Amino acid sequence: MKAIAHAFVLAAALWLPMAANASPAAAVPAAAAHSTYYQLQVEGLACPFCAYGIEKKLHAIKGVEQVQTDIASGSVYIRMSAGAALDEATASQAVTAAGFHLKSLKPTSDMPSNPED
Repeated sequence: MKAIAHAFVLAAALWLPMAANASPAAAVPAAAAHSTYYQLQVEGLACPFCAYGIEKKLHAIKGVEQVQTDIASGSVYIRMSAGAALDEATASQAVTAAGFHLKSLKPTSDMPSNPED
């Protein structure tokens, strides 16, 4: 029994440093390099519950891979899958269905690295 416990501790000791050194970029899918990104300005975004509601509606749009909200600025960032695009009418419909007003939609170069929710 002690041998099994020692083997487990040894395995954990060897694995943990490798896991800590893993690059976050390695977790990004290769398709993300060819994705399209958008920034939406939304009126009325005030709390995490609001952010959850709008994220849920936007995730329902075909091609949406990732949604991040920045409550402080009223911005919502969207990453679309390769070849997919988001038009203003579709974005406006989803935002309105969540109970908010879309002020603007513009393409952007990437998702923010550390959005403030």
